[in-house]
Amino acid sequence: MGSLQAPVAADVPGARHLYSGKVRDLYELDDGRLLMVASDRISAFDYILETTIPDKGAILTRMSLWWFEQLVDLVPNHVVSAALPAGLPRDLTGRAVVCERLEMFPVECVARGYLTGSGLLDYNRTGEVCGIPLPVGLVDGSRLPEPIFTPATKAEFGEHDENIAYGDVVSTVGAPTADRLRALTLAVYSRGEQIARDRGIILADTKVEFGRRADGTVVLADEVLTPDSSRFWPADQWQPGRPQPSYDKQFVRDWLTSPESGWDRASGEPPPPLPDRVVEQTRDRYVEALERLTGEQF
Repeated sequence: MGSLQAPVAADVPGARHLYSGKVRDLYELDDGRLLMVASDRISAFDYILETTIPDKGAILTRMSLWWFEQLVDLVPNHVVSAALPAGLPRDLTGRAVVCERLEMFPVECVARGYLTGSGLLDYNRTGEVCGIPLPVGLVDGSRLPEPIFTPATKAEFGEHDENIAYGDVVSTVGAPTADRLRALTLAVYSRGEQIARDRGIILADTKVEFGRRADGTVVLADEVLTPDSSRFWPADQWQPGRPQPSYDKQFVRDWLTSPESGWDRASGEPPPPLPDRVVEQTRDRYVEALERLTGEQF
């Protein structure tokens, strides 16, 4: 299998590049604050694809900003301003935010209300997810009796996150902070799940990241409740026992694994460029998620 290749971030005058992830590039501004830029990159099967999805970065940024507002009474967030400081390139408008510098917790905070993905694999093997026993007889897409906190390691770039037990979080950050992270993650999920359900969308699970200010305040950071960090399913098509239609890069994965792509996932070769129709379908799905959830036109 190939490995995820680190992207080359664009130079931003007046900012120093610090880090690039699968989608976002992080820069330091002259005043010490951070600039987080969401690109149009898309990844699949441990590769960042050659083809980009037009407007994806702007869609993710707009959706995160909307969700931060819906959650502000639950937890503070890292956004300082969505307006760009003077002197930065105008092409960053709409996909960049100025944010606080935080001490990030080395834990992926995941909440699940439905069983799928790596949680389903764990359940099928052990009857548990992250050490939490679940009822027998659950299938792909089953709704859980109640949402559960299923943390994961924060892997190095190109590596897979690994599900861990709550006790591992306690060992990493201490019991009081672990309890706070679990409570906030479940609160964010519950709020998001209710808002999405009211709009005909199931929030199956979500991953959030938290950091800490110098005074100890826990702050919601990175992105929140986007199709890249969450599984959103059309509620009217939910049918346990099979993979669910979703508002994410499903079209990309489906095409890459189809005979039409001609790509052998085990070959070690990078995936081929995406055809225009797959790009358009994927973009349309991201736009639909934004518009249905926020009620805004993109």
